[in-house]
Order: sequence, then C-alpha cells, then structure tokens
Amino acid sequence: MKKTLIVSGSVILISFILLFAVNRIGSKRIPAEYYAKVLKGQFEISVISAGELVPERSVDIKGPEIAMGRDIRFFSIKIQDLVPEGVVVKEGDYIATLDRTDLNNSLKDAQDLLTTLQTALNVKLLDTAVVLNELRDGIKNQRFTVQEAEMTLHNSKYEPLPTIRQAEIELDKARRSLEQQLRGYTQVEAQNKTDIVNQTYWVNKVSRRVRDIEEILTEFTIKAPSPGMVIYKREWSGTKRKVGSTINPFDRVVATLPDLTSMLSKTYINEIDVSKIRTGQNVSITIDAFPKKSYNGTVSFVANVGEKMLNTDDKVFEIQIKVAGSDPELRPSMTTGNKIIVSSVKNAVYIPIECVQAGIDSIPYVFTKKGIKQIVLLGESNEKYVQIEKGLEEGTLLYLNNPENPEKFRLEGKDLVREIREKEKAKRNIAGMNRKKPDGVL
Repeated sequence: MKKTLIVSGSVILISFILLFAVNRIGSKRIPAEYYAKVLKGQFEISVISAGELVPERSVDIKGPEIAMGRDIRFFSIKIQDLVPEGVVVKEGDYIATLDRTDLNNSLKDAQDLLTTLQTALNVKLLDTAVVLNELRDGIKNQRFTVQEAEMTLHNSKYEPLPTIRQAEIELDKARRSLEQQLRGYTQVEAQNKTDIVNQTYWVNKVSRRVRDIEEILTEFTIKAPSPGMVIYKREWSGTKRKVGSTINPFDRVVATLPDLTSMLSKTYINEIDVSKIRTGQNVSITIDAFPKKSYNGTVSFVANVGEKMLNTDDKVFEIQIKVAGSDPELRPSMTTGNKIIVSSVKNAVYIPIECVQAGIDSIPYVFTKKGIKQIVLLGESNEKYVQIEKGLEEGTLLYLNNPENPEKFRLEGKDLVREIREKEKAKRNIAGMNRKKPDGVL
C-alpha cells in the first residue's frame, strides 16, 4: 500500500515538473503570427471611400408641359398613383396618374363661362339683326317719303310761291331725315359689329382654354417614353418622389428610366485626400450586394467646389467613377466600395501599419525581433501598409504590436529625427496654405 502511494506521488511530482518546464519554454516562444516581415516591391497608394451606383444617363418621365400660349396656370400637381420602383417597363406602358381635381374644377368653371358667353353672343347677334332690319325698313320708307316730296314739288310749279316754298321745305326735311337715318344705321351697325367682335373674342378665348384643359388632362395619365427600369426621382432633400408628392411647372419629373448599361459610382472625398485624385485614375470597385465580385473603373469627374457634410463642418468633394463594362445585376443606389489608385511606387520598402508605434513626441518607430527600437521615416500609406523611406531593410522581422519589456530594446536611428521634423514642418506649411484658399478651391 505504501509503495503504491509512493509511486503515485512520484508520478504526480514528475508530471508537475514537466508541465512547469513546458510552460516556461512556451512562455518564452512568441508565435510567428506576432511578427511581420519588411516587404519590398510594387506599392500602391490609394484612397478608399464608400459610394453608391448612379446611372450615367437616364430619361426623365415628366408630367404635362404648359406650352406657350396656353391659358392654364397651376403651381403644383399631386401624384395620385405611381408604379412600384424597380418595375421594368416598355415604351408606352403606364407609369403614373396625376390628381385631376383642381384642373377638373377649372374646366367646369371655363365650360360654364363659355356657355354664358356663347348665349350672350347669340342674343347679341339676334338683337343686332332685328335692330338693323328695322333701321333698314325705316330708311326704305324714308326714301319713299323723299320721292313723294319731290313729286309734290314738281306738281306745284304752277301753284303760288308760298305753296312752292312749302313743297321745297318738305323735300329738304325728308332728305335730311333720310341722311340722318343712313348715318344712324352706319353708327348702330359699327357699334354692334364692335360688340360682336369683342364678345366673339372672349368666346374664342374661353373656348380655347376649355380645349387646352381637356388636352392637358389627357396627359395626366403618364406613360413611359422609352423602355427601362422605373427609378423614383430624389427631391432636393434626398427623399424620393412618391405617391402624394407634387410636381410643378419648373420640375415636372415624376420618375426616371436609367440606362443600366452605363453606371457610375458616385462618392465623396474629404478635402485632405481630394488633391490626390485626378481624372483617369484606375479604381477597384466592390458592391456590397455582391461581395465576391469586383469591377474596374476610372475616375471621370472631380468636383472643383466642395460642399459641407450634414451635421458637420467637414468639406467633401464629389467624385464620379465610370464603371468599366456592364452587368445586368447592377442597380442604381447600390452601395459601393471604391479603392482609387492614386499612385504606384516600384521597389518600395513597406510594412503593415500595425507595426508602427509613436511616442508623445510623435516620432515613429518599430520594434525588430533582434531587440532594436528602430526610428523610421515614413512615406505614403494605403489601407494596410505604410512606405518606409529610411530606417529598415527588406526581410527584417518586426513586432506587429508592442513587445513585452519594450524598455529593454536598443534605440537606433536618432539621425532620422531631424529629417522627420523637417518633413512634418513642410506638411504643416502646405496645410496652412490650403486653409488660406477660398472655400471649395483646390
């Protein structure tokens, strides 16, 4: 029994000693993934940004246009019905219906006014015909009176002078009365003609208004001007135009039909990085909806004027990137990731960004596997790596993070501090010059 206990105790003691030794050895071994090699080769400097797909070209689906000469006025028309966004339509297919209520009321008022004016014109024409007919009868009768007076004067030539004089006076009175009636007829005819012309003008004007309203009401049912996919128009506030939204004579667009064969990735770059962007630069594009796919593109537009981001004082500049080729799966408003290749350096020395440390004096340094705390002169960087202009050679193993007991590492590269300070000063001077430029000017 005692031998068994002694043997068991010995086994446990030996196991404990072995486990302690293994732990001691393991505690001194740092896994390989804690290190990174200094690399040398092609180094791409890029600017990363998120954006969204927009069509390069699109056809606007518009509401009715108020042509010159049409006696129609409206400030806004409500969209009463609209096909769902994303529907693929053919030319002539139904798109939307606009609210006819206000224009229907205007049409009814115009029709009622036209009826009143037409009735008044007809009455005027009838009254004019009756009045002129009576005047013509009076003129005809007066001519007979003149003829009778002439005959009386002719037959009285053998009568006494007073009788002859009386006949002459009667003839003169008859002739003057005829002249007055003729002048009166001309005046009445001219006045009635003017009234008829004026009333006819208003009848034609209101009649034309009725026709215009009837014609424009037929355009309140909107159809597709060409084939494509219906995309709702965005308001200036960023919200989409939908059922219940309004259009006006200055902005008649209800929706758009984008050309899906030619897409752009629209993004915004901060004012610090925009100076690096030029048209024609290559871009690697990813789509959040298709993480396994990537697309090539080129910068096609760089805004000269910046704009402020919402709820911040930061300025950004619009950048448009032309997507190479076409893909039927791409849709407007899809979120994109854009890697703009700003420049490429051959035979560059570079390391992972995680390797670079900095103290309160902002002097960058790295820790090498050989126990050296090496000061380095940094160059350009991308999303993963930073270029090393001075201080390291290809193949050197570096710590990815701070090692244990960093104070034991030997400091080297003090001769680079002055050069680092001068480079920082030059950057500050350039930044100061940029701040003095007017807003939005590159």
